Amino acid sequence: MFSGLSAYTLTPMDHQQIDEMHYRQVLQRLVGAQVDSISVLGFTGSYAYLSENERRRVTDIAVEEAQSLPVIVGISAQETQTTLNLAAHAKHVGAAGLMLTPMSYQHLNDEEVFGLYQAIANAVELPLIVYGNPAATQYEFSDNLYAKIASLPHVCCIKIPGMPLSDEENHARITQLKALLPSHVTLGISGDPYGAAGLNAGCSTWFSQFGGVFPAQALAITRAAQQGYAVEAVQHSQTLEPIWSLYKQFGSGLRVMATAAEILELVKAPSLPEPLQALSGRDKQALAQLLSELKLR
Repeated sequence: MFSGLSAYTLTPMDHQQIDEMHYRQVLQRLVGAQVDSISVLGFTGSYAYLSENERRRVTDIAVEEAQSLPVIVGISAQETQTTLNLAAHAKHVGAAGLMLTPMSYQHLNDEEVFGLYQAIANAVELPLIVYGNPAATQYEFSDNLYAKIASLPHVCCIKIPGMPLSDEENHARITQLKALLPSHVTLGISGDPYGAAGLNAGCSTWFSQFGGVFPAQALAITRAAQQGYAVEAVQHSQTLEPIWSLYKQFGSGLRVMATAAEILELVKAPSLPEPLQALSGRDKQALAQLLSELKLR
């Protein structure tokens, strides 16, 4: 259903309200680059900091601006009814798919997680992406649970977090997972430093927060991998290692990409929902210099 580059968008804020003008600007940049799909209200989209009504509005704007590009909407919430509400709204306004990660203040067990996906899969007829993000949610899927959820109706993709593995280990991991899944369920990769490796190993989609700000450069990596130029894809990614290092330094790519968007004036500073903060002072200046050196604009 989905393949290639799915660009994760920021949700720029203006005094704790959605900055709709700059959000449209972010989306228009992705449309202009012709990414393969646009993913909104994921980790990069700060979904956990937004109200249900704000999330509906973000979805509305994304579908309005996306033109012919498919929009995948994150529907994760603390309780199932809100998730169902968000899923129904996404379908109503024309989203192409849903992505869902287990999100809960209390640690969920496997039965509860399966029940969550079952409730959504049975209620809303849209392609559903299983969104694994243990760093943010503290919940890690087992392969057996991936396989069980993949048997539900409308599940189309399992998005796995990237890991620092060798090429051989990546291929073995992807091959092992594919063997457990129905043939119509694809694999996606997240974690920007691992995008090229995941695509080369057989993942169909790269879900990229870097691609949400720098779509042209992310597409160069994606297209190289899709066309079988594995070495070229890795080389493109390796040139961005200084960016990937900043992800580790500042705890996630969100702060780095939000700051990059501010530097490019795609969004207005401060752009993150409080208490989150983008880089400032010397750190922001150093990132601006790095973007210039890497010709990222």
